[in-house]
Amino acid sequence: MTAQPARSARRGRDARRAAREQTAAVSQPYIVRKVPLTELCSNEAIEIIEANAETVLQEIGIEFRDDDEVLGLWRAAGADIDGVRVRFPKGMLRQLIATAPSEYVQHARNPARNVVIGGNNTVFAPVYGPPFVRSGDGGRRYGTIEGFRNFVKLAYMAPAIHHSGGTVCEPVDLPVNKRHYDMIYSHMKYSDKPFMGSVTHPDRAADTVSMCEILFSKDFVADNTVCTSLINVNSPMVYDATMLGALKTYARANQAVIITPFIMAGAMGPVTPIGTVTQALAEAMAGVALTQIIRPGAPVVFGLFSSSLSMQSGAPTFGTPEPTLVLSAAAQLARRLKLPFRSGGSLCAAKIPDSQAAYESAQSLWPAALCGVNFVLHGAGWLEGGLVSSYEKFVMDIDQLGMMEVLLKGYDTSEDGQAMDAIREVGPGNHFLGCAHTQAHFETAFYRSTVADNNSFEQWEQEGSRDTVERANDIVKKMLASYALPPLDAAKDEELLAFITEKKASFPDSNH
Repeated sequence: MTAQPARSARRGRDARRAAREQTAAVSQPYIVRKVPLTELCSNEAIEIIEANAETVLQEIGIEFRDDDEVLGLWRAAGADIDGVRVRFPKGMLRQLIATAPSEYVQHARNPARNVVIGGNNTVFAPVYGPPFVRSGDGGRRYGTIEGFRNFVKLAYMAPAIHHSGGTVCEPVDLPVNKRHYDMIYSHMKYSDKPFMGSVTHPDRAADTVSMCEILFSKDFVADNTVCTSLINVNSPMVYDATMLGALKTYARANQAVIITPFIMAGAMGPVTPIGTVTQALAEAMAGVALTQIIRPGAPVVFGLFSSSLSMQSGAPTFGTPEPTLVLSAAAQLARRLKLPFRSGGSLCAAKIPDSQAAYESAQSLWPAALCGVNFVLHGAGWLEGGLVSSYEKFVMDIDQLGMMEVLLKGYDTSEDGQAMDAIREVGPGNHFLGCAHTQAHFETAFYRSTVADNNSFEQWEQEGSRDTVERANDIVKKMLASYALPPLDAAKDEELLAFITEKKASFPDSNH
């Protein structure tokens, strides 16, 4: 006698959940922060870090390897050159950095998706770089271009993801020297959100710019930023030829780069937070200043990737307190330099999307949200210390990003937000469930998770006693099944494909 009502209730819940899941392309283009910043580092400590970073730059220096042009640029700017080691007079880099914009617009092919990077804004982007993917159905395997496209589609459909990202997984089924064409095209074709370019060779960065000129037009790209790309420092204190080549290509084209010291404390930097931040500041300032020598006013982001290290195994660890201290201080330093700031998102060392993944990701995401990170890379999908892009973890993470979006929007102090009419209507001793204010807001008053099960134990048991990962697996399948291709001008699509075909045919495949 009770089976029919139970089935009806379940259908109703399923319908409501489906409606929430398919709010796909309806989202804010980025978050405008309306809550105060969390700053963990005192002004005295910040000044110590800045003074020590200047000492590093002046006395120890930074190496710029295998790039005579860059060494020549530094020599002309007044730096001291000793082989590939460059030392900088005190205050020189700060003076150069002053021409960098404090924020910039990255244009998407759909103008409604444009993002403003810097200032009080936060942009969430997906995982970047893993060679493997994982799903509940297929387990752990190498990434492919099909998997790459799937993650682009999921990022496009996720309201709390504002940016399509870059290497959402490495498509190892394609030649190393040609896969960037398919990767960039996938971002252009399967999403209309902003994206990142290739940095694995200067020519691949140039190909990215050329493809952007087809998509947006040469004139538009000449005057606007349409690409933000990742330049990792080879910490400690080294820039290699590959990163320098990509940096120069993008800066000259007025396309943004994220200068990112990549520091696992204890291996690639000191074990102490102050020491790590000192090194990161010196490394970042050198790269940011170089972009301004190449093209004053070019958009650039102060980036940071920092993790602690297991002193027992040598493996990176995440969700620990020390990287939070590093991130907060670096965010403060970036603001003092009037630069946008990038750092990590939902980071973890867990091998599967389990409780370790959840705890570590939460401990990594909260500081990024509260301490004022402008561009949050690795916002969703990261597993196994960055070796794996996980479908289920992606869905679990975007649910958390949605919560951060609500949090960062802060308080509604409007007349409606004050709810005085509701308090007057209900009065002492009654409840608010049936009042007009509650009825007007019951669908949107609170964040509603797409992943969590908030039903009774009996309902959960009746529906199969499924855990979060199983529910996330279902959501992934539903999202991909309901994906709709965003419109792309047919002539531009044809021109992009012709460009890719011609370029691929012009040189042989290679795996390096």
